[in-house]
Amino acid sequence: MLSQTGVEQRKALVEREHEELSLVRQCQLLGISRSSVYYRAKAVSDEELELLRRLDELYLEMPFYGSRRMTAQLKREGHDVNRKRVQRLMRKLGLQTLYPKPKLSVANPEHKIYPYLLRGVAIAQVNQVWSTDITYLPVLKGHFYLVAIMDWHSRKVLSWRISNTMDVQFCLDALEEALEEALEEALEEYGCPDIFNSDQGSQFTAKVFTERLRTAKAQVSMDGRGRCHDNIFIERLWRSLKYELIYLKSFEDGNHLNQEVKRWFSWYNQLRLHQSLDYKTPDEIYFDGAAESSR
Repeated sequence: MLSQTGVEQRKALVEREHEELSLVRQCQLLGISRSSVYYRAKAVSDEELELLRRLDELYLEMPFYGSRRMTAQLKREGHDVNRKRVQRLMRKLGLQTLYPKPKLSVANPEHKIYPYLLRGVAIAQVNQVWSTDITYLPVLKGHFYLVAIMDWHSRKVLSWRISNTMDVQFCLDALEEALEEALEEALEEYGCPDIFNSDQGSQFTAKVFTERLRTAKAQVSMDGRGRCHDNIFIERLWRSLKYELIYLKSFEDGNHLNQEVKRWFSWYNQLRLHQSLDYKTPDEIYFDGAAESSR
């Protein structure tokens, strides 16, 4: 089955005024439905964009709020919403309330779920554990999704990608870059993680993603039920990014957003001092640790 990104790429090849091939025939040759070519996605209203952004802000402040309290909070602020709508918007944002409950993450039932491997593990060196997550980024007239891969010990962001869909491909692209960069920076015999941790989102449970990790000889670990703090370092990264960049600027479009996020991540890795790292930068910890391990 084609991914959403693959469908969009093929739709872009359709020529409506082609002299020899009809629209129907072009769709047949490209393996896409004719209706997908005619379809035009309904633009998100300004009101909904405002609600999405406000929900994202509230979640950073109060991640323990469920849909009931989020609805009550929005109503107190003057928004005309009901719980059903708030639930839909929270699903769109990928927000999960931080308290133990029967099902923390909605995964693809056809995908294999791997066990959580970090319980009781002391993370003492770089490339011992990498983790990943996806977050929502609001812009003036729309929204994007950001995936990042982080080294737990150093807090270094190894790679990231921005996409307008929650497709597995942009997550896979980030993984490929992280593996390539780590190998280049840390010499031939070093650079792949011992353990790669994620949530149970369908992007990370997809076979193409987990098989790439297994090819790199990384153990696959996934957050379990009721474990709301398994990815705490990435959650802190999102909080910093949004309060220090996303909520302070207005972004013209995806290119502008991409440029500013790239600049922020460079600053974060190279210059931002971390109290938990004894006031060193992620790059200093990561490259010192890589050099030490390659000796």
